[in-house]
Amino acid sequence: MILITGHRGFIGSNMMRVFPDARGYEWGDGKVDLTGISRVIHLGAITDTQFTDWKILAERNVNFTKELLHDCADRQIPIQIASTAAVYGSGPLFREDVAVFPPNDYAMSKRITELYVLDRDWPMPVQLFRYFNVYGPNEHKVQASPHTRFRRQAAALGYIEVFEGSEDIKRDFVPVEKVIDVHRRFFDLDVSGVYNLGTGTATSFMDVARTVARETGAEIVEVPMPDLKGYQRYTCADMTKTNAALGA
Repeated sequence: MILITGHRGFIGSNMMRVFPDARGYEWGDGKVDLTGISRVIHLGAITDTQFTDWKILAERNVNFTKELLHDCADRQIPIQIASTAAVYGSGPLFREDVAVFPPNDYAMSKRITELYVLDRDWPMPVQLFRYFNVYGPNEHKVQASPHTRFRRQAAALGYIEVFEGSEDIKRDFVPVEKVIDVHRRFFDLDVSGVYNLGTGTATSFMDVARTVARETGAEIVEVPMPDLKGYQRYTCADMTKTNAALGA
């Protein structure tokens, strides 16, 4: 049986549909029970890139993950952990073996977890996936991808709000279905380490807005760009290592 932490979140809820026999866990559920568990997918975390309470981030994103890792190690249960492309900062390279510069506390919490894993030998596979910009069903309202946010705006307002300069803001947008498929395909691989999880293609926010506008008939309205700490203006996954592991 698979244990999925963060199973009520965006990616977790989609995984629960694909793996209907999985057991879910959320923060506050008490001690993690690994009885009968053969694999763990650890998604649960604070994922708000603007969250700045380090005490809470350290408790939930770092210390809880460490405890879960050692519980899995005691039972030799393979574990997959959600990391983030935010650790790369402004790039310009997005390859697993380059130096990274986490631009905010959220990204730093994920990088600390990566280093904790990489600095130790584990008796089971430990696979960390650096998610790029994931989108799809069940996205939360606050942190929704532009694909989802723009469609909601088009339906509710009849227009789409796009930041000024969005033509030059490009991200690697990856559908949640691909994320789940990569997790599933890594089940059978006796490998550990950090792996990018994106598409290898960067698309501008404006291009996403144009696609949604064309499909819905909504107008595009440009609005001032807010001051966001550690905002990445460009991401594009180098998928060489991940594809090589998968034999692609």
